[in-house]
Amino acid sequence: MEDFFQGRILLAEDDPHLAGVLTDLLLNCGYWVMRASDGVDAVEQATGGGFDLLLLDLSLPRQDGFAVCEQLRARGVNVPILVLTGWADMRHRVDSLRLGADDYMTKPYEPEELLARIQAMIRRARWVSMGGSYHFGEIEIDLLRARVTKNQAPVELTAKELLLLQYLLARRGCAISRSELLAEVWGYRSASTRTVDVHVANLRRKLEDRPAEPAWIVTVPRAGYMIRVHGNA
Repeated sequence: MEDFFQGRILLAEDDPHLAGVLTDLLLNCGYWVMRASDGVDAVEQATGGGFDLLLLDLSLPRQDGFAVCEQLRARGVNVPILVLTGWADMRHRVDSLRLGADDYMTKPYEPEELLARIQAMIRRARWVSMGGSYHFGEIEIDLLRARVTKNQAPVELTAKELLLLQYLLARRGCAISRSELLAEVWGYRSASTRTVDVHVANLRRKLEDRPAEPAWIVTVPRAGYMIRVHGNA
């Protein structure tokens, strides 16, 4: 029956009342939820795999949320981590993100915003994990190994350029708006679309034979950007 859920969430929260409220909210929205009541249990369950997201309180017994983030990333566990805590100061936010958290929300929160962030993080993680190989012209892309070559020579992409390329490939053949790219690749809800234009220009410069007249990463008037490639599963 789990396959019919929108996603599998591990909830690391030691407050029984809050854990119950969150669990009911998530279940009612179609998520499958498991709970960890302390940091040690959270690490053990998350390491076991099978979760699409970890909702993590920082003030957990036995092992705090900072240690949970650090240990999971050290073990190579890439489950998205959304910190949900009453600590609102910038130092805690920065430390959480530095140690491996992907997003940070403070309590109290609006349920609608929490659900929107969960949905976006799970969706983003699924396309980022997309595998396969692709080719266009003399370009070869191996997503499993995060390797890009042109004329058999390595092409050095920044982390954000690679994420942008992955998303374009996931939606290949479709025109994608700048606002969608900002939301899905950068996680921004409002920002200058110039950010997208600059990164697309960098990809074209590195991949296209004639960046000013791109053959593969094309602009669709009044719609956004589209990539035209062939993929092999």
